[in-house]
Amino acid sequence: MTPARAVALAIDTAEAGLAAGEMPIGAVVVSGDRVVGRAFTQEKALGRRIVHADLLAMQQADAVLGFSGSSEPLVLAVNLEPCLMCLGAAITLGVGRVYYALESPNDGAVELLARWDPPIEQEFFCRPTEIRAGFHRDRSQELFRRYANGDGPVGMRAWAARLAAGDSQRRQ
Repeated sequence: MTPARAVALAIDTAEAGLAAGEMPIGAVVVSGDRVVGRAFTQEKALGRRIVHADLLAMQQADAVLGFSGSSEPLVLAVNLEPCLMCLGAAITLGVGRVYYALESPNDGAVELLARWDPPIEQEFFCRPTEIRAGFHRDRSQELFRRYANGDGPVGMRAWAARLAAGDSQRRQ
């Protein structure tokens, strides 16, 4: 499956989350051409914070694949840059590639991962070999624009508005 197609599936999932009243963040985990995990963030429905789309999708993939994992490289596709918690889970699951639509300057962790320097990088516990952004950026921004104009918490709507506006400047 192409990176663009995988991110498109993640955006479709984010759309379902928005329709359910959640933040528009969706993720899929792909093994070969098979989706083995798919979820949107469910903070509102579950009343919890550690229910990010990427984490939930990876938990589903882990349940499907079991401890032995997959013979195909795993791909995590998300419409928003993964946070540190989700990238840590991706490393643990053995995700080889991460693709996303839109940078998340406040909590995205791709830049942090680039600085990660373990003394020994194990074959079974290592950073993804490929991380790329920008797939369907406009489509993802439109989801955040719609969320920002909705009735979610004021702080989250302001955050979504910054994402929709393309405010992806990181602190230097």
